[in-house]
Amino acid sequence: MRKLNLVILLTVLFSGWAVADEGMWLPSLVHKLNISDMKKMGLELSAEEIYSINGSSLKDAVVALDRGGCTAELVSKDGLLLTNHHCGYGEIQKHSSVEHDYLRDGFWAMSRKEELPNPGKSVTFLVSVEEVTDQVLAGITDKTTEEERAKKVREVSAELEKKAKGDTHYETYVRSFFNSNKYYLFVTETFKDIRLVGAPPQSLGKFGGDTDNWMWPRHTNDFSMFRVYCDPDGKPADYAENNVPYQPKHFLPISLKGVEEGDYAMVMGYPGRTTRYETSFGVKNTMEVTNNVRIDVREKLLNIWGDYMTTSQKARIQYSSKYARSSNYYKYSIGQNKALDRLKTIDNKVAIEKEFTQWVNASGERTAKYGNALPMIEKSFNNKELNIANAYMREALLSGPEIFMYAYRAQALTELLEKPEENKEKIDRLVGTIKSGMDNYFKDYDAATDQKVTATLFKLYADRNSQQYQPTIFATIQKKYKGDYNKFVKALFENTVFDSKEELAAFLEKPTAKALKKDMAVSTAADIFTKYRELSEKAAESQKMKTVGDRLFVAGLMEMQPDRVFYPDANSTMRLTYGQVLEFEPRDGVTYNYYTTAKGYLEKAIPGDDEFDVPARMTQLLIDKDYRRYAAKDGELRACFITNNDITGGNSGSPVINAEGELIGIAFDSNWEGVSGDIAFEPDFQRCVNVDIRFVLWVIDVYAGAGHLVDEMKIVQ
Repeated sequence: MRKLNLVILLTVLFSGWAVADEGMWLPSLVHKLNISDMKKMGLELSAEEIYSINGSSLKDAVVALDRGGCTAELVSKDGLLLTNHHCGYGEIQKHSSVEHDYLRDGFWAMSRKEELPNPGKSVTFLVSVEEVTDQVLAGITDKTTEEERAKKVREVSAELEKKAKGDTHYETYVRSFFNSNKYYLFVTETFKDIRLVGAPPQSLGKFGGDTDNWMWPRHTNDFSMFRVYCDPDGKPADYAENNVPYQPKHFLPISLKGVEEGDYAMVMGYPGRTTRYETSFGVKNTMEVTNNVRIDVREKLLNIWGDYMTTSQKARIQYSSKYARSSNYYKYSIGQNKALDRLKTIDNKVAIEKEFTQWVNASGERTAKYGNALPMIEKSFNNKELNIANAYMREALLSGPEIFMYAYRAQALTELLEKPEENKEKIDRLVGTIKSGMDNYFKDYDAATDQKVTATLFKLYADRNSQQYQPTIFATIQKKYKGDYNKFVKALFENTVFDSKEELAAFLEKPTAKALKKDMAVSTAADIFTKYRELSEKAAESQKMKTVGDRLFVAGLMEMQPDRVFYPDANSTMRLTYGQVLEFEPRDGVTYNYYTTAKGYLEKAIPGDDEFDVPARMTQLLIDKDYRRYAAKDGELRACFITNNDITGGNSGSPVINAEGELIGIAFDSNWEGVSGDIAFEPDFQRCVNVDIRFVLWVIDVYAGAGHLVDEMKIVQ
């Protein structure tokens, strides 16, 4: 395969057809936009079987985890869920201890009484979608000011949401699409009693670790299992012992037939965010600001966390989830910059913008309407120094050290304690809230490690940003501590109660405003957030300019190509993508097969290694080739496979479904060559990486001995 040249790229972007594997489509519009193409590719389902309001359909088996971030699918009549191991990683980690190390050893509930509750975890079902563009934009013209437009959109959206909700327990929201050129009303239902059922050991569920992350070939057994519970009437309810397994409208049957190259495959899920209509100016900012800053900060953060994690089993458990979250997009940013550069994405965007400008300038009416679109977007990125400061603020000061976000909650308490008698009820409530979260916070916190992070990232922030973008505490560090960040941070941690569970608990028994005002973590956090608000306000006008420019640019594109079928960017709403099981050629002379087998575990195995250790039981089962009914036709146990489905973050855990509507795999990653896809889809290189469902069932049944979980699924041979 070869990279698309510019002529082909422009044809794809500005013609009426789109390659079948590109596009994140709204399931509610499949009957109108996609069903014909899907049928030609081999789909045997009707549009109604994919999305239906009145009957059961595929959409009823697919849920958003925690209101976005990951996807999961129902695979039994008793609410059993499958998702990725990394999507359940936080819950597995929270339940882990030195005595019960579920990250290391795995977890399997051998009865429903053993399933573990997870306060705060939720699954959300899509009930219905309806386009409401005409209602939302009624009365808005080219002469409407941006302030008036925003106000009318908010007011009408609120009315539509209220009417749709009525007296039900459903959630309703209006979401914008195509850069605020279209609007849709969503009705959803959220369940809050979600219990952990099973997870393989990290050596399987995270096999390959950071080394293999975003790569192909892969062998990772990336799955975990939960169950949805509800009240006895089938309605959402908080955790209670008398809750019962949820009975879904639809669950996915599971195919053991396997996949072959060219097979039809579709993915349903909740992709987080793409910016396919981003301009060259935005792509440049992503590469030079967002990604470069993220790489710079997280490299140092991950080194410190990683060093601590090697010190003990407890340390590894404490920081495993944080490390995994941070390292994921650290590596992504490196890969995305390389891919965007290799594909000459900025040059391609410039060519598209030139074509757009010529079309606009060919008509006085179009010039009046769209002539300012690209200039506004370009101008919005003019203050690169401010953009860099904002990025470092978020990465190095807000997301790096943990103590400041934790201590900042005390700001409200400081104000209330100025009048303790008058505010007693509010004080008690806020103190209770802080107390209730202390165990979970300090379970996964090491003050000495956070002190190292704080000193390192404070110095980095000062080195990378001029004084005008620094919180005032930085001037104090220069004057009082002679620019010694280690000395300042040491004093900070010695003069705060927010680095110690015991000290904080003692303080909360008799809290005073005087003590909080002297607390260096509280005062430094306040200083950081003051500067953050200041920088955000400075950037607000540019962001407003970009928002308007983006809306006009996309509106112009849609008018320029009235026969083109546009698809919306991902925005954490349910989408469907369709394509094929397909190999690819990443570079000259190299071809990647469309599947891997479990023997890759033996080939990659490094005993005792954090990333490539293989449990003894797994090793023996693979040597014995004890695959049972989960083997492919050639007798091998297939581990993972790739398709050309269009996915992004949020699709983790999404079901990969065959032409008959059966589950064949679970999506868990993209490939390194295709991480540019959030901005520019490249069909020759972009692949969706999936764990084969037969490998998942083999681990549950043969490796873990939890065949009772497979027994409650509907298996199709």
